[in-house]
Amino acid sequence: MSTNKNAQIRYKALDECFSNIYLKYFIEDLIAYCNEKLTDHFMEETSISRRQVLEDIKFMESQAGFEAPIVRYREGKRVYYRYEDADFSILKKSMTDTERNTLRQALETLNRLNSLPGFGWVQSIQTKLDIEITELQRQNKIIDFQENEYLKGLEFLNPLYQFILKEQVLSVHYKSFRDRLSVFTMSPYFLKQFNNRWFLFGWEHHFHKVQNIALDRIVSIDVISEVYHINEIDFVNYFDEIIGVTNVENDEVEEIKIELTDYILPYIASKPLHSSQRVKGHVLHLSVKINQELKALILSHGENMRVISPLSLVEELQRIIQRMKNNYDFKK
Repeated sequence: MSTNKNAQIRYKALDECFSNIYLKYFIEDLIAYCNEKLTDHFMEETSISRRQVLEDIKFMESQAGFEAPIVRYREGKRVYYRYEDADFSILKKSMTDTERNTLRQALETLNRLNSLPGFGWVQSIQTKLDIEITELQRQNKIIDFQENEYLKGLEFLNPLYQFILKEQVLSVHYKSFRDRLSVFTMSPYFLKQFNNRWFLFGWEHHFHKVQNIALDRIVSIDVISEVYHINEIDFVNYFDEIIGVTNVENDEVEEIKIELTDYILPYIASKPLHSSQRVKGHVLHLSVKINQELKALILSHGENMRVISPLSLVEELQRIIQRMKNNYDFKK
């Protein structure tokens, strides 16, 4: 268990307690809450001492820490803790000039690798840092990045990453959108984000195939004593065949032709939908498997896209559009 990661989780847990104006957190409550958060994160029973929590509070109040305005309120012989300023949070605290300069230097070093595959994220981080520094001088925010702080399932992201590294077999309790509970026995292989959702890919031991499940539908995860099924999949090539995350093994890659309107043509040309994309005149050519994500993408562009071929995709979209039309055919 990483000591630094442990401390970060404790500070964040304490921050949540001190920010809560409705509950009184005495020292034993703080210990219990920290233990709960640590156990949830590391997926194993974790406990810390009273002394550790008191040291954490002292650090959070210090200049070296977060200069947190923590107040002690006495109730009989006991003391509960709360921020003096209810709006304060260590998560809102801006970086110091030294921290920004250090981070900028690190990013400039990484930016030299920006042209290499897998390092495109560096430029995005550097842009965010530059914007934060600039907007500290402004009263009004002028840019917002798409981030969903309420996204479910993120608490499983780091544990799953560790399980993949350690090649541990998992029992995953999963609830579908229809509220049907399933249990998968999986050898986890890969994590991927798509449309602001995270997905786990792995070998399902009962179905004997690669399965993907959304992290926001996971209820719980347990490590079990089964033999790990070694990954033989190159996930770089795996996603070359599809748009999205659904790759049915026996489905064939098909040549998709889509007619584009003048309105959407520049958008598609400047932001390719897939690595196989070719645009000839007003016709978009894709070499991918037909899956739910492809159909949803086409439908999302409404009248600006018309599938020319294959016929099977044309007919499937016709059925979907007809059902959509029926939803709006109100009886008078």
